[in-house]
Amino acid sequence: MGKTTFEKTVIITGIAGFIGFHLTKRLLRENPNLQIVGIDNMNDYYDVALKEYRLNELSKYKNFRFVRGDVADKDTIMRLFDNYNLQTVVHLAAQAGVRYSITNPDVYISSNVIGFHNLLEACRHSCDNGHSGVTHFVYASSSSVYGLNRRAPFTTVERTDSPVSLYAATKKADELMAHAYSQLYNIPTTGLRFFTVYGPAGRPDMAYFDFTNKFVAGETVRIFNHGHCLRDFTYINDVVESIVRIMSCPPQRVTDTKGISKPPYSIYNVGAGSPVSLLEFVETLQEELIAASVLPSGFDFDAHKQSVPMQPGDMLATYADTSDLERQIGFKPSTSLRDGLRNFAQWYADYYKKN
Repeated sequence: MGKTTFEKTVIITGIAGFIGFHLTKRLLRENPNLQIVGIDNMNDYYDVALKEYRLNELSKYKNFRFVRGDVADKDTIMRLFDNYNLQTVVHLAAQAGVRYSITNPDVYISSNVIGFHNLLEACRHSCDNGHSGVTHFVYASSSSVYGLNRRAPFTTVERTDSPVSLYAATKKADELMAHAYSQLYNIPTTGLRFFTVYGPAGRPDMAYFDFTNKFVAGETVRIFNHGHCLRDFTYINDVVESIVRIMSCPPQRVTDTKGISKPPYSIYNVGAGSPVSLLEFVETLQEELIAASVLPSGFDFDAHKQSVPMQPGDMLATYADTSDLERQIGFKPSTSLRDGLRNFAQWYADYYKKN
């Protein structure tokens, strides 16, 4: 993977989250002249100790600043933009989780809709008083926006107006708001539809991490849709490489041959492009957990799994067409499922041995 150099100030929201942590660490390691300002509310949706571990890793870098705050608090966001001369914004903060949105809808509106709007407003006003302002707003969308779409692989030109969860609906709302602000205020925005991101220091609510915790505790895991759901599992390093490259490629306003102006707005899929059944995924995970001595060699997988029907809000399959992204940045995610799960298993063994 090539090195991309930045010499400006970047704000990354959701800095203590899974993707935010790995992205920030990569940028700090490669760009000593780059100042990164990170914001996170450190909520307890999952183990806060893991978020603190990520922050401790980032605090080793002198060019990193952390602000504890909520993107849904407009005053906090506006002050943050006033205090720093920001050029690039990478907005990763959001309330994640499909099933959680069924029982806790309010937090999704607060974080994913109001918080997103606050960031757009801050970008809009970053040019006030003669300031150069934000030159690129990159944000996290999700493969969940494809909803009931059954045409595979998913392309960014497909309709995305049939969400099956509130989480997906909020992410689609983000894309629409970004388009409006790009059109009205000429803010270059790029949305990235992530497909099932996994890897070391990931989210404990994700299946691979949750299954691992349950296996270690001797509990039974539920495999939804009897293991027949297909997911486009994307390794975290491939996701970070995609974000780093896209950060330096802001979209431009263009006018077509008919004189119609199109805003500086773009959407890309970020996925491996090779869906795997949930059952195959869990079997590979089990093998790598045994190899990393997280599980004993004689671990009885069949005794610790339960096949259950499809859950409300779940999608049967996710499958990314990443051709647009590949043309734009010259990169395609390529980490194999086994290599990615091996790296996770080794990290898990080391992290919980120390903690």
